[in-house]
Formats: sequence, C-alpha cells, structure tokens
Amino acid sequence: MRVDTSLRGFSGFSTRELDRLALAHDASHYLLTPQAVLAPLDPAEVGQIMAAAASSGVPLVFRSGGTSLSGQAITDGLLLDVRKNFRSIEVLAGGAKVRLGPGATVRSVNARLAQYGRKLGPDPASESACTIGGVVANNSSGMSCGTEFNTYRTLESMVFVLPSGTVIDTADPTADQHLRATEPELHDGLARLRHRIVTNPASVRTIEHQFSMKNTMGYALNSFLDFETPVKILEHLMIGSEGTLGFIAQATFRTIESLMHAGTGLMVFPSLDAAASSLPDLVASGLSSIELMDAASLRVAQHQVDTPTTLAGLDIDRHAALLVEHQGASAEEVQHKHRESLELFSSLALAAPFELSTDAAKRAALWHIRKGLYTAVAGNRPVGTNALLEDIAVPVPVLAETCQDLLSLFERHGYQDSVIFGHAKDGNIHFMLTERFGDPSLLARYEAFTEDMVDLVLQRQGTLKAEHGTGRIMAPFVERQYGRELYEVMASIKALTDPSGLLNPGVVLSEDPRSYMDNLKTAPSVENEVDRCVECGYCEPVCPSKDLTLTPRQRIVIRREIATAEQHGDHDLAKRLRSDFDYDGIQTCAADGMCQIACPVLINTGDLVRRLRSENRVTLADKGWTAASKHWEAVTTVGSLGLSAVKMAPSPVVKAVTRVGRLALGDENVPLYADALPKGGHKRIGAQRPPSAEAVYFPACIGAMFGAANDGHGRQGDGVSKAFVNLAERVGVVLAVPEGIGDLCCGTPWKSKGFTTGYDVMRTKVLPALWDASDEGRLPVVCDASSCTEGLETLRDTAADSEYSQLTFIDSVEFANKRLVPHLEIPRHLESLALHPTCSSTRLGINDALTAIASSLSGEVMVPPSWGCCAYAGDRGLLHPELTESATAAQAAEINQSGHSAYASTNRTCELGMTQATGHQYRHILELLDDATKPTEGAV
Repeated sequence: MRVDTSLRGFSGFSTRELDRLALAHDASHYLLTPQAVLAPLDPAEVGQIMAAAASSGVPLVFRSGGTSLSGQAITDGLLLDVRKNFRSIEVLAGGAKVRLGPGATVRSVNARLAQYGRKLGPDPASESACTIGGVVANNSSGMSCGTEFNTYRTLESMVFVLPSGTVIDTADPTADQHLRATEPELHDGLARLRHRIVTNPASVRTIEHQFSMKNTMGYALNSFLDFETPVKILEHLMIGSEGTLGFIAQATFRTIESLMHAGTGLMVFPSLDAAASSLPDLVASGLSSIELMDAASLRVAQHQVDTPTTLAGLDIDRHAALLVEHQGASAEEVQHKHRESLELFSSLALAAPFELSTDAAKRAALWHIRKGLYTAVAGNRPVGTNALLEDIAVPVPVLAETCQDLLSLFERHGYQDSVIFGHAKDGNIHFMLTERFGDPSLLARYEAFTEDMVDLVLQRQGTLKAEHGTGRIMAPFVERQYGRELYEVMASIKALTDPSGLLNPGVVLSEDPRSYMDNLKTAPSVENEVDRCVECGYCEPVCPSKDLTLTPRQRIVIRREIATAEQHGDHDLAKRLRSDFDYDGIQTCAADGMCQIACPVLINTGDLVRRLRSENRVTLADKGWTAASKHWEAVTTVGSLGLSAVKMAPSPVVKAVTRVGRLALGDENVPLYADALPKGGHKRIGAQRPPSAEAVYFPACIGAMFGAANDGHGRQGDGVSKAFVNLAERVGVVLAVPEGIGDLCCGTPWKSKGFTTGYDVMRTKVLPALWDASDEGRLPVVCDASSCTEGLETLRDTAADSEYSQLTFIDSVEFANKRLVPHLEIPRHLESLALHPTCSSTRLGINDALTAIASSLSGEVMVPPSWGCCAYAGDRGLLHPELTESATAAQAAEINQSGHSAYASTNRTCELGMTQATGHQYRHILELLDDATKPTEGAV
C-alpha cells in the first residue's frame, strides 16, 4: 500500500517516521503504523481527504484523544489527527446545551459548563483526556450516567461527513431532504433496513434486550426503533460507530445538572453474593453511583495510601464491596436522601462499619480506592507485559454468578492478581489482565481465555462490550451476540454508508474469527522511567508541547520504538529516530512535571528528559555550569547587569545579535531576546538571624536576575521579595535569612538541563545553610517563587544525608494565606483579576491558597478554562520561544477576550511568559496583596 501523491497537499501531511510511530500507539493493546498522518483544518478538508483516499484505495482512521481501549484508533493507512484543530466549545441556551468539536476533552467542556451549574451526561473515567469525538463514536457512558444520560440519550444534533464528502447537519430542518438528494441509495437503504427490522418480532426483541443494558457492541440498531426518518437513524448510527461510517465533525449535547454535593461510603460485604443481593434495593434508593470491587480489588486497595482503617485492617477472604454515593444540588438534599436510605443501609449485613460521609477528604480517599485500582495493578505489572482493561455487562440479577465464573476463568487460565470492579447498578463490570504478547504460549492462553469469556457472557444474555466500544477486540464476535439476521443488517449499514470499506476496516465488524489476535502490541523493556507506561494518554492534554512536537506518551513510545528498532537490527531507523527526537522529544520538553499529576502510574516524563539531557550534555557547557554553581552570586549579578544594559539598546539590534549567536552555538545554548524581558533585578536581601524569627526566608535568585514587573502605574515595581518582607512586617512576623544567600539557588537550572555536577555542588551549599538558618529544621523555610519552592523540596529529597529530611519548605503564597492574610485588612479594590497558576503551584498543592488570596483582592477572579503550563520553564521559553507560544495560545486568547484590572501568578519567569503571551503585565500575587494593604499616607 502506497500513499498517493495527491494527499501530500493536505494540512499536516507527514510521512516522517517519528510522526507516524508517535501516533501508531494508543491506549489499546493493538499496534499498527500509519503510512501517513494528517491534521485537517475543517470538515470540508476531511471530506476532501476521504474522497482522495477512496480514489487511491487507502484506508483511513480518525484519531483524537487516543484513549480508546479496543483498537479503534489505529491504522496501517492514513491517520487523521482530529484533535488539534477541532477543539471548539460553544455554550448555548445558558448552559442547557453545548456545541462541541471532536477534539475537546470532556474535562475542558465541563470546566466551561461549571459556571452554569451544568455538565455533560457521559462521565467516562478518562474524562481528563478523552475527547468528544471518541465519546460520541464509542457512545461513552461512565460511573453515574448509566444508559439514561449516555451520548445516545443526550445528543441534540450532529454534523457529520460521509465517505463521499457529503456534509450533513442534523440540526437543519431540511437535513433529511438533503440526505435524500445527495445520498439517495443510502437514504432509501436505511428506510428499507428499518422496515426489515420493525417487521421482524425476533429482531425487535433482541434489540430491546441488548440496549436495555449498557451496550457498545456493533452498531446502534436501537436507532431503527427509536427514529423513523433516515437522517435521524443515521445520526444515531454514527453514535458508537467508531469511525467506520463517517467523520463526526461537531456534536451538540443537551447538558444535565451538575450536582455539587455528595455523600460517599464503602459497604463491605462478606461475599459477592451478599453484595449482589443488595443491589435491587440500593438501586431503588436513588444512589447515583454503586461501584463494585471484588476481594482481589480490596486486597490491592489495602496497600493504597489513605485507605480507611476499617478496610486496611480487614482480613479479606471472599469479601466484596460497594462504593455508594448520593448526590444532590445542596447539602440539604444529600442529607434528605441519606435519611431516606438509613433504614435500608442499617438492614444490610455488612462485614465492616459503614458511614456515608460528606467530608471532602474522606470522600476523596474512598474514590481513590476505586480509581486507584487501575494504577496499582498496571503500575506493578511485570516488565514487558501489557495491561488489558476489559468490560462487559450482564443483567443485574446474574451479576454475582458472572463475577464468580470470571474468577474461575482467571484461575483456570493462570491469570494471577486479576481484579474485577465496575458499575454494579448497571451490571457493568471491568476486569484487568496482564499479558505478554511476545510469548506464543501465552498468546494461546489469551485466545483460549477470550473464547471462554465470550461463551460465559453470552450464556448470561449479556454484552461483550458495555462502554469501551467493539473495536478490533470484539469485532469477530458481533454475530455471535446478535445472530445472523441482525449481523447482516449491520453489514448492510456499513456497505451503504462506506461502500469502498476504507473507513477503519476491521473495526466493529470482522469476518475473520481470529482477527482480534492480529497486530497485538508488545512492550519492550527500555528504561525505568517509562517501563510502567500503559500508553493511556492521560498525560497528553496537560503537556505544553502537545501542539508543537510530542506529548509524554509519544516521547515514551518513541523510546520504545528506538529500542525495538535496535532489537530488530534496524540501526538506521534507530539513528533517524534519535536524530528527530533530539528536538521533538528533548529540546521542546518543558519538564514541568504536570504529566506526573495526570498519569495513573505516576510517571514524570520530565525525569526521563532530564536524564537524556545529562547524557547528551556538552562538556564545555557542563564545565561552565559547574563553575557557575560555585560562584552563583557573581553570575546573577552579571546577568542582571547584562539585562539592564541590553534593555537600553534597540530591541531589533539585540534580537539580531542573539540570532547570530544561536546560529553559531545552537538554540539550546543561546536564548533569543524577547521584548517582555525586564531590566536586571536587585541584589537579594542580606543575611539576618533574629532570635525571634518564626520562619526562614529564601528569596529566589530569579528576583536578582530579572527585575520586577511594572507596578501598574508605569513604574518598575519593587518585586515579590520586597512585597513579602513588607507583608511580614505589617503583621509582625519576624524572618531570618540564610548566610550567603546571594550564592544560593534551588538547583532547578542545573537539574532541568541535566548538569548533575553543578547540581550536586549547589546542593552541598544550600542544604547546610538552610539547616543552620532553620535551627536544624525547627523553622520552616519560605520561598517566594513556586518553582523554586518545588526545587528546594527536590534538593532535599535527593540528598544522601537523611537529616535534611527534617527541613520543611513552604511557598510564600501558602504562608501568606495561612499566616499573614488573616491579620490584614484587604479591600477588594480590583474589579477583575486574571490568574495564572503555575505547574509548580499545582504540584505543590497551593492553588487553593492562590485563589483565596486573589479572591480577597477582587470579586471576579478569572482562571482561563484552558489553563496550562506556560512552558517558559526557566529559560526554556527563551531558548525555544515557539514552545511557550504554542503552550499559551489558547489561554492567552481566552484571557484577552476581556480586559482585567490586574494579572497575577506565583513565579517571575512564568509572569514573563504570560506577559509575552498576552501583552499584559503579570506580577506576583503577593505584590498585588502588598499594594492593597499598604498604609495610606499620613496614617498613624
């Protein structure tokens, strides 16, 4: 199969190996490498690409979030990335409806809807990363929505593109006539199929039974019973069609009320049967969520952090648990539902004490048990194995026996440590296996298990796929679930809509009974930082380089592809991938650690990149940075003087000089001057050792390097260091400052660049100085830049000397919120305030404190819905300004939709990045707090 040259003119076209291999991997256990990747700009271009692909006979697939688990987002033909340019979100009718592009994530949509008290009906566990295209194409549901609020039931209208290029907008009153005029065979064929179904009582009974459950097997045949006009039938056939019938270009949803209050509890039963027997009454009680966990799940949960003592101390035998939750629009509604359920709850024969808690921390700990199962099992799987998360649904009355039979299958086929959990009120359970697909004997085991599992579920009148889509994994079994008659109907739907059969072939329907065994993914052992990765893609939406080069998942899979190429003796391919990876994977990684927060197995891809930078470091640069670590005060002084000097020179001249330097010495070594850069900063405050000090103040060196932002009146401000000292004095808080502070740094510049020698030098200077200044850890150390606070924590945590573990670091924002703000009179003098939390403030967990201070200054605090890391990352935004430009584009546009009285963040370099992105001066939040609380002239 060869890619036709006519396709090369389309947007984003690439046949570069790194691009193709990066998108070959998704969250499933299948792997196909596309011949080319494209990133179309709009639905019209998608239609043109489909027409061109049909003329050249090349199959294609639409790829958005890549979080699907059944192999429906991969291809060996053309892969169309429909995430990058299709992220539109338009809230309609005061939040009652929302019009969406297929590239918007569920989380980003719900963030926009939150101000209206609304949310989407579908609530998949992958909501942080899965996109609307996949939600519609897989008919996603989730923990609470059941079948009542899934995509099928809450879709208002859709714009889709057929393989012929025809665009249909079902919101148009003339949509059915348009379909008849442009696609007469399809229109008439759908009408004939509907007549075939509704006149066949056996078909009607089968469809009604199958779709009384959560069911994503095959096509949505219930559309033939629920609708009469071909365009509405086709619209709903698109739901769950997994890209096999056309491209879903836009979807309009009816939203549901977002219930912000909840009470959550864990019911532990002596057995699965006991848990299952309680389900009818629990469902009738109106519980929003009822999540099942079997005994193996509970054993895993016992080892998780924050597990309740009642579960941690339980001697688990055949136990099972139900995580239950009441939700309400108010606390009073939740309490009312709890009172109504008390008699039922008290009647249950539980194996451990039960409490329905409304406490946020307790509720989070309980949900962590359920959501952490995947993390615990996948993260600890043997190296070289794949994690398979499968789902089925059966009628609730046979749920317990189905689970018991599944456990027997695990034992029969030698799958140890497999867990069962799921949405019990829907009869929908998930189970997790780990398998090594590179071993032929284990492949045979997997095939035998699958055949037995299919028989088990179908004997129980269940469905082989409840939520995750048919994909490749269950396509060969659609006929066994529905029977020959309805399978022929589905085949006719495919033939009518996609007569060339080029849209996602092998997905949803397959005539090959063993096709689910083809193209299975193997997981070569590469390096400690990445071997745990399950390629789920949860990291991708938070990655600042996602629209420029690679995401964390893609960085990892390219490392795996390099290892695979080497193992297969293809050293030329490995060399080409390494060459391209230098810029795409290493230079343009912000190493901000946000991926670790999103990752279910807690991988920080920044650690991998920092190690690679260390291995690739230039000797001369390493020596230079080592020397700098020994004379840091002199370096910051020279840097400050240099910034002040160049600020007085014409900007075009300075930029030209830095461009010449970059050409001569490389982009990684010479920053590009930016107009947003300020003059140099001032020397840091001198050492102080007052006996009454209650904290040690560590002013960050970036304040000495970079001058303060303007004060809002056209004058250069005093900076965060002066502001923090002012605030402390105003409240009467006495601060100590370490000896030799001018020569100290948190070490982040060395760590992020991989200069380990200089990092070690700085650590040996900083920690003893802080140990001494803090009276051997008695006093907390407060730092005024969030990235530096995090850097100091890392410096402490990587120290060989365990005594330094007693050092406590607090960011100035958190310290101010807890210790200073309660004693300050703060007028809300700002009409509106745009706020930029940083990656470090997020990782430190201080964003609530940041928002609290901002709210004390202004009644309107705006954090852009698409907020993310600005990617300035110290000097990364100067070395690669295209990275910060890409990372901030969406949030800068949102911020600039309206003017604000002030703009604030928690870190000087991030302030520079956002100033450059938005054109508005960002200052540290404590500078604004200092301004607001300064005594007026003449006050006593």
